[in-house]
Amino acid sequence: MNVRPGAPAPLPAPAPPRAHRASALVITLLLLVGLCAGGWMLAKAQLPADKLAPAQWADGAAGKAINDALKLPGQARADTWNAALRYRLLGDTGAQVALGCPGWLFYRDGLRPQPGAGSTVFAQRIRLMQHWSQQLKAQGVQLLVVAVPDKARIEQAHSCGLRYSAPMRERYGMWQGALAEAAVPYVDLLPVLQAGEVPVFFNTDVHMNRIGAQRAADAVAARALPLLGGPGGQAFEQGPLSAPKPRMGDLIVLAGLEHAPPAWRPALDQEPEQEITPLRGGGLLDETPPVEVLLLGSSNGRRSLFGERLGNALGREVWNQSMDGGQFSGALLAAWPQRQQWPPSLKLVIWEFSEMALSLPLTDGEQAALADID
Repeated sequence: MNVRPGAPAPLPAPAPPRAHRASALVITLLLLVGLCAGGWMLAKAQLPADKLAPAQWADGAAGKAINDALKLPGQARADTWNAALRYRLLGDTGAQVALGCPGWLFYRDGLRPQPGAGSTVFAQRIRLMQHWSQQLKAQGVQLLVVAVPDKARIEQAHSCGLRYSAPMRERYGMWQGALAEAAVPYVDLLPVLQAGEVPVFFNTDVHMNRIGAQRAADAVAARALPLLGGPGGQAFEQGPLSAPKPRMGDLIVLAGLEHAPPAWRPALDQEPEQEITPLRGGGLLDETPPVEVLLLGSSNGRRSLFGERLGNALGREVWNQSMDGGQFSGALLAAWPQRQQWPPSLKLVIWEFSEMALSLPLTDGEQAALADID
């Protein structure tokens, strides 16, 4: 065949159709094996119907349940070593956790708002706050709002340059302004937690340590006591501090490093343990003091003896209904349907949540609550 000078070389002749059949057959067999294995694993898992409800698909819970069911034998160990290698070799702690200064971990949701959590969502949360405070006031119960400043704001000196979103910085002050405008009592923990040089949050956890929890409890009690008419008469016994013990931080767990060897993950926090318990007379006929304070909080209210420290400062036992993963209003929404059955002695609801929750999308419960007040 004659080829003109400068013309491109002719393409090679196509392979006969039979040449691709072996590859296609192997790929098809692998896909069928994967499909059958996945179907068998899902059938063996026997996922309950509520795990696959439409609402569970919307918030990702159904997808997580299916992913958990499809995990291969030994995958958890492989995932741990993958996370450990990424941390040790690349300084990478995954999509949910950011590495600050050596030994310090931060939650990424505390550094920047999630998509779908803009000014409209913030305004809707203000509306919910106003509605709930009015409803409690009509019931004769006072409300005290406590937004715990995020670890990234308080421990910024240990962030080593992590970018902290400007909208999230501004939202805390905007929230306090909305509370003041609505004449709803609140506690500003920012100056309390920023005072001093000692860390008030755990290195590898999003929560306050015992020092931060004590400062926060004292500040909340100082604001709550005038609303309660002064301190109560309940005494508490504060046990001695134990020797510091290693504590697994939730950020280490989120980074997939919980089961990694110590040399392949950040060092654990060392925190002493303590007990704070109400004193009883010891008699069989001792009456429990009437409930006057209800704490509807997030996981902050369940860590570092925050509820017990608050009760000690108030001179009253605190009815602590805080909820892990409660975000902005999880505990409040869980308790709301039973509010007519709350003890008649109840005087004050302390609603606590993390500042970060102001920059999360609305939950299904919050959307339903908004629909009810429209």
